Amino acid sequence: MELTPIQKEILTALINLYRTRKHAIKGEDIAEIIERNPGTVRNQMQSLKALGLVEGVPGPKGGYKATGATYRALSLSDMDKEMNVPLKRNDELIENATVAEISFTTVRHPDLCNATVHVIGDIRKFDVGDNLIIGPTPVNRLVIRGSVIGRDDTQNTILFVIQEMVSLPKKPVKNYIHENPIMIPATATIQEASRILVTNNIHGAPVKDKDGIVGIVTLTDIGKTLAEGKTSLKIKDIMTKDIISIDGDMPLYEVVRIFNKEKVGRLMVKVNGELVGLISKTDILAKLAVY
Repeated sequence: MELTPIQKEILTALINLYRTRKHAIKGEDIAEIIERNPGTVRNQMQSLKALGLVEGVPGPKGGYKATGATYRALSLSDMDKEMNVPLKRNDELIENATVAEISFTTVRHPDLCNATVHVIGDIRKFDVGDNLIIGPTPVNRLVIRGSVIGRDDTQNTILFVIQEMVSLPKKPVKNYIHENPIMIPATATIQEASRILVTNNIHGAPVKDKDGIVGIVTLTDIGKTLAEGKTSLKIKDIMTKDIISIDGDMPLYEVVRIFNKEKVGRLMVKVNGELVGLISKTDILAKLAVY
C-alpha cells in the first residue's frame, strides 16, 4: 500500500500515542505531534478510514485507533507479546519507545558502518550528532552505540554511524567452563601454590581438601600475604572461603551481571548441584574475541 508522507506521519504518531495512552487518540493530539493543522489531520483520517487503516471511536473520549493493517502498512509487526528494546539519546532513556528493527546500510566500507533503526515511539528529539544507544535486545543481548547522522520522520527511523557493537552469547555458561580445573590442596604452602599457578599460567584456582572444594585462592591473595610477611601460612589460611557459585544453565549475559555485582574475578559453576568447573572474566573476554 503506497501512502503519502503525511499519511505515514499521522499513522506513526497514532501508534506512538496509543502505545503510551492505551486509548483512542484525538486528531488534535496527532496534529500537535506532527506540527500540522488539525483540519488537515481530520481530512486525512477520512482517507485512512476508507483504506481500513484507522477506526473512529465515537463519544467524548473518542478519537482514532490503528488497525492491524496499519502495522503492516508501516512495515511493523503487531505482537501480542513483545519485549521492550531500550533506546537512549545522549545517555537519557526515551520513555515509551522501543526499537522495532535495525538494518545495516553499509558493511563493506573500510572505515564506516552505518545502520538505520526503526522505532515505535517519539524520535523527534534526536538531532544530527546526538549519541544513541540501542539495547540490550532480548535474545542475544545486543547493545549498539553510535552517532546520529539523519532522521526520517515519515518512516520513524534514525540513520546512525555504528561506533561500538557488543553481543553476549545466549548459550549456558556450562559450555564455557574449565572442566577438571587445576586444584590447589588446602594444606599447600604459599610457595607450592605459587608454583602451581605460575606453571599453569593461571591467576587463581579452587582449593580442595578431603571434603571437596572449600575455597578459591589467587596470586593477589598470595602477594598480599607475602607483603605482610606471613610466609609460613598455608593456603587454607589465606583462601577466600565464601565461594560464589552459579548454575551451569545460566545464560552468559547473566553471569557478566553477577561478576559486576559481586566484584569478583572467578565464579564456580554447578551442574545438578555439584561443582564442576570454574569461569573467570578472562574466559568471557576470550569467548567474545573474534580474532
